[in-house]
Amino acid sequence: MLKLIFPMILAVAAGISLVVQQALNANLRAALTSAAWSGFMSYLLGVICMVGLALLLQDPIPSVATASRIPWFAWSGGLFGAIFIGLGIFLVPQLGAATFFALLIAGQMFGSIVFDHFGLMGVPVHPITAIRVAGAIMLVGGVVLIRM
Repeated sequence: MLKLIFPMILAVAAGISLVVQQALNANLRAALTSAAWSGFMSYLLGVICMVGLALLLQDPIPSVATASRIPWFAWSGGLFGAIFIGLGIFLVPQLGAATFFALLIAGQMFGSIVFDHFGLMGVPVHPITAIRVAGAIMLVGGVVLIRM
């Protein structure tokens, strides 16, 4: 358990960074009066940062042969990231950050339980249990309490 403390802290930091990201994107949307351009700028800076990371790590550019063996759906992660960014830009100002993220986490939990149970997209199989379902239901209860 002790060796997991640092990764757990990093996971919490990642969660906090999502709140910061969505708040900044919502502010940028208001300043630019455009959800599309604020989302674009978010992704542009993200691409620049990832290029910098790849250069820093000296990761080689994947070959065309490697890229051609990858299933088509594996390339669609950015699409779902864009959906997240776009919906956050619209919904954080309407719902508030706490409600948006509570609902987001509830959706992630229910989706994760399904992915785990069926081993979708290569996720290791972890069967649905009553305890896991109860935890997801408690998250929904948390959403209700945050909205009060």
